[in-house]
Amino acid sequence: QVQLVESGGGSVETGGSLRLSCTVSGYKPRTKCMAWFRQTPGKEREAVASIHAGDGRSYYADSVKGRFTISQDNDQITVYLQMNKLKIEDTATYSCAAQVFVSDSSLCDPVRYPGRYDYWGQGTPVTVSS
Repeated sequence: QVQLVESGGGSVETGGSLRLSCTVSGYKPRTKCMAWFRQTPGKEREAVASIHAGDGRSYYADSVKGRFTISQDNDQITVYLQMNKLKIEDTATYSCAAQVFVSDSSLCDPVRYPGRYDYWGQGTPVTVSS
């Protein structure tokens, strides 16, 4: 059973930084995609970024390009989302997600293929204030 556990959320002022972490268990092979999504009440869930554990190919939503960076540790067990230059509109609950048995890293694109993500963490809140 694939399980995801997020950490690192919190409150920060506009322009500040936070780093989120997501640890995956139950699936060790590199043939997986890991992604971050976010959601605020009353809005649809939004893809943020993703990375393929095998080739490291990453994708970003236009709204976070140049500010957020997704990365993984050497064991492809923990995925990080470094968030810089945070804006008030980045306030949301951020959830980690995974899809497994994926060799083609193009399928990791969370904007094009959000429905391929089968496993989800419980989410961690991020609040950005002025």
